[in-house]
Amino acid sequence: MSVGRLPTGRRLLVALGGLAVAALLAVELLFPANPITDIAVVLATIVVDANYVSSVLRLTVPIAFAALGGIFAEKSGVINIGLEGLLIISAFTSLAAAAALGGGDPNQTQLWLGFGIAVLVSTLFALLFAIVCIEFKADQIIAGLAVWLIALGLAPFASKVIWGQVNSPTIGTFDDWTVPLLAEIPFVGPVLFDASPMVYLLLVAVAASWYVLNRTAFGRWIEASGENPKALDTVGVDVRKVRYAGVLLSGFLSGIGGAGLAIGRVGQFIGGGTTMINGRGWIGITAYLFGNYNPVGAFGGSFLFASLDALQFRLQQVGYNVPSDLIGIIPYVTVVVVLAFVGRTRIPSAAGEHYESGEE
Repeated sequence: MSVGRLPTGRRLLVALGGLAVAALLAVELLFPANPITDIAVVLATIVVDANYVSSVLRLTVPIAFAALGGIFAEKSGVINIGLEGLLIISAFTSLAAAAALGGGDPNQTQLWLGFGIAVLVSTLFALLFAIVCIEFKADQIIAGLAVWLIALGLAPFASKVIWGQVNSPTIGTFDDWTVPLLAEIPFVGPVLFDASPMVYLLLVAVAASWYVLNRTAFGRWIEASGENPKALDTVGVDVRKVRYAGVLLSGFLSGIGGAGLAIGRVGQFIGGGTTMINGRGWIGITAYLFGNYNPVGAFGGSFLFASLDALQFRLQQVGYNVPSDLIGIIPYVTVVVVLAFVGRTRIPSAAGEHYESGEE
């Protein structure tokens, strides 16, 4: 029996088995001293390490917010691959606005104001993208790439104008929110009840996104707009407005992700190379494909990919220098394997297609 004829569950096992074998071969090639046992001990240790899990949750924030935004846009029928650019714009704007409001040393209120301004600017960028794609019927892929390239050039340029260099000065970040008593619970307390406000926002956003998409009329409109816009139009719902809403939500959520990274964790905008975003928007796209357009699945994929990133640093701390490039390709390889062997991810039928009310 060929792999293609196997049931979905068995195909998933074959795919995971293939990945495991490939990972073992990579370890053997990269570490001739054969440290698999040592690495297994490290892995067994960190999964029960609250500091490691807390770190992973913080790394998950920009990826998962971009993924949630991508879900709303693409399920409505507009493919927004400009998520990376929206993260860059919001990261830069949050730093610039907070620093300007606080004279270089913003307090918590000024950080939140900078955060709000960044989310607004990201949403406005998404609005421009929506106008180009919906009103002028531009190619969505090319328009999304344009958003990314504009942000990639504009943010470092603006940094040079403001600070004389592509990197901003360092400022403070959001204080952690601690829930009295609950924060004292072993393992769970430090992870969930003594965390960055961005982590709380993320957990709320995942639950809210799932509820909106699966339990509300707006969620059904979003899905119908991406699957069968003519049917939605027939019952009197304006497809254009639904698609605008989907794209604007992608800008709103990506804005939270970018600003959450810049002033929620790092406290600086880094504009060199691929900027401090460094592909997190692209990984967000792979995360929602991995999660089959389900917010909970997208969060799981984001958490998985962020955990690999954190694992790289942890292995370096114990003496194993895993190349960051190798870690960086894992999300994309995983999606290819899932799409090829499992085949559960199904792109909305009308995604990427323009729609004019009344057309046949």
